[in-house]
Amino acid sequence: MPTPMTTPTTYTTAATGGPPPDVPLAAGWSDWVGDHTASLIQVPLRIALIVVVLLIVRAVAKRAITRVVQRVLEPSAGEPERSRPRRSGRGAAVLHRDRSRARQRREQRARTIGSVLSSAVTIVLFMVGVAMVLDQVGIALGPLLASAGVVGLAIGFGAQSLVADYLSGLLIMIEDQYGVGDSVDLGEAVGEVEHVGLRLTHVRDLNGGLWHIRNGEILRVRNDSQEWARAVLDVAVAYDADLNAVYRVLEETGAALHQDPDFADLLLEEPAVWGVQSLDADGVLVRIAVKTVPLQQWGVTRELRRRVKEALDTAGIDIPFTQRTVWVRTDSDADSDALVR
Repeated sequence: MPTPMTTPTTYTTAATGGPPPDVPLAAGWSDWVGDHTASLIQVPLRIALIVVVLLIVRAVAKRAITRVVQRVLEPSAGEPERSRPRRSGRGAAVLHRDRSRARQRREQRARTIGSVLSSAVTIVLFMVGVAMVLDQVGIALGPLLASAGVVGLAIGFGAQSLVADYLSGLLIMIEDQYGVGDSVDLGEAVGEVEHVGLRLTHVRDLNGGLWHIRNGEILRVRNDSQEWARAVLDVAVAYDADLNAVYRVLEETGAALHQDPDFADLLLEEPAVWGVQSLDADGVLVRIAVKTVPLQQWGVTRELRRRVKEALDTAGIDIPFTQRTVWVRTDSDADSDALVR
């Protein structure tokens, strides 16, 4: 007896498009997971790889910045003291600075410049990392960049003076225009520098007042502490004085000061008589000058003035005093004038 053919059962899908009644619902979730396995694994791995690479780059950049700043701002460790330029007779000016002050300036500059460069590298790498992570997640960067550009433009217009202060402060430190302990003239603020920051410079004046100057407002700087200074003394003598004798007295006085052990280390060369500076109403001005160690020019000038005064007195050369013609009018003169009239 022939076996009856069995017709395969056909399952129809419901109107909702769901699976057949005898198919487990978990099959749909497993299929979705299987289709997105690559994305679920690769995206986090890519993000983690981006973060690790950026951290490595940041660490390498900070180490390189530290080495470069130290090499540029600090003198070589093997440089012998005797190889540095010294004072010699009438030779050219040389660099003379207090070692502790120079070391303090180098440390401050290195610390500040290194901090600024490290912060800049960190900010740039952070922005690059955020952009790369958003790109992996699938967020469009175009609208975000446009919004960031508008916000950055608004902040730039509002904080342009602040940006100018920071840029000026960075250039001041890189160019070593002045540092802590220097005697400077910044316009109204004249005195000793106590702090140099990226935004402000602190100057202590002669009366003890502390000036806070924005770096962006500093248009010119006169630094009396760098490399060398000059002591200039104008000596007034009478018109009937022998100028050759005056020159000889001044030269001998300058040579004696140069040979004095208490002042030998303060003078970079032997004092020189420059000659007649001007012809004033009260006498002839003769100028003598000498290069000195920075910040020592005032003390040298005072000592030189004292010695010149004593030497001129010994040589019998008069130092003129202010002369004025005074007319004295008495009551008798007034009565005589009235009678004449």
